[in-house]
Amino acid sequence: MKILTCPVNGPRPIQEFTYGGEVRDMPCPDTSTDTQWADYIFNRTGEPGVRREWWHHGPSGVWFVAERDIIGDNVLKTYLWSARETP
Repeated sequence: MKILTCPVNGPRPIQEFTYGGEVRDMPCPDTSTDTQWADYIFNRTGEPGVRREWWHHGPSGVWFVAERDIIGDNVLKTYLWSARETP
């Protein structure tokens, strides 16, 4: 069984979690061009390496960030998001 560590509830079975996508900067909706907005919505990097991703723990409703090496599908660390952090 694969285990993912929720920063609030500790190690839990992966079935309790939902992937929420890559952590990325959102362009300002008021000032971005259609091209910039489309790039944000539809394009992802797809390069191998470490990704910062949003994950949701269903039973507790906690959203958090996981740093995951997508080559080996290894989670390096998980933590709660802070507004001071930058992608």
